[in-house]
Amino acid sequence: MAGSAAQPLVVVAAGGTGGHLFPAEALSAALQRRGALVDLATDERATRYGTAFPARSTYVIPSATFRARNPVSRLRTMTVLGFGVARAFALLGRLKPAAVVGFGGYPTIPPVLAATLRGIPTLIHEQNGVLGRANRLLSRRVSAIATSFPDVLKAEPLLAAKATQTGNPLRPVVIAASAIPYSPADPTGPLHLLVFGGSQGARVMADVVPPAIERLPADLKTRLRIVQQARDEDGPLVRDAYARIGVKADIAPFFPDLPARIAAAHLVVCRSGASTVAELAAIGRPAILVPLPHALDQDQLANATVLDQAGGAICVNQRVFTPDWLAGEIARLAAAPDKLAAMAAAARATGVLDAADRLADLVLKVAGSRPGRG
Repeated sequence: MAGSAAQPLVVVAAGGTGGHLFPAEALSAALQRRGALVDLATDERATRYGTAFPARSTYVIPSATFRARNPVSRLRTMTVLGFGVARAFALLGRLKPAAVVGFGGYPTIPPVLAATLRGIPTLIHEQNGVLGRANRLLSRRVSAIATSFPDVLKAEPLLAAKATQTGNPLRPVVIAASAIPYSPADPTGPLHLLVFGGSQGARVMADVVPPAIERLPADLKTRLRIVQQARDEDGPLVRDAYARIGVKADIAPFFPDLPARIAAAHLVVCRSGASTVAELAAIGRPAILVPLPHALDQDQLANATVLDQAGGAICVNQRVFTPDWLAGEIARLAAAPDKLAAMAAAARATGVLDAADRLADLVLKVAGSRPGRG
């Protein structure tokens, strides 16, 4: 089951959310184009994204997240993670990979930590503008660190010395969508608005966006074509609201073709997870970004700030993100198609389309450093 010098095996470790799986998927495809074998180590949540991940085999490794501070909960989490490390240690002994690559999140810890214990070359990729807790825990033990944004580790020279900015790897569907040029809205024609809240959805979008649309002038409401992600529990309320307002809307809990829908939008309203920001930049679409307010690392705020400072997005605190505020912004931007086009161009200028290739080259470089590989 092991690879060879001619066809090395790389184990990709990623938690089962889109923010981790999507860049892992892009890297896996780039590695396979270079002749490498790829196996995936993940958790049970990955099943919601189907079976299209480009891996030879998929292994579910036990993992847990520190959610509560009470001693019993922490002990339970540490026990599960310890069991996961033991399982991963045995798995890697059978697979004998040339390298193990982690994409953050607690499900990354068991396979990457087990790899360091076995002396297997390791690399972690940080998608966000700040180092996440799981990656921070692993950062001093791994062989190399890849980042999506510049200067993520500028305050930590020891970590910065083994860091390389590669960008956030993009799936082929995103690369395809990036080839579609932004078409400015006709002042009297349809205005396509896309609303989503990340892979888990966001209640705030269901609470704020429909009443904001209701506050818009009648002539603007007739122009709107809305695509909105809404959680299962929010979907009926969102559909009823738009039906009552009389606005055309496509509502679903998940859009598998989201990159194409981003490309079709004149304006996007969404959270600012790492994959979301990378895809907005690559495709080049203007956005109103609402960072998740309670994240311990404030990673979404860091991501949104990069695009905001580049002129490609408007970053707004969730406390300010009210129906009145949003209605005012949509009306202002709808009346200024040149402004939307300029934001689209600014976002596109920050995109890194070859991030998967950059990361794949780095992974194989790290893998080649293993004594006696193959």
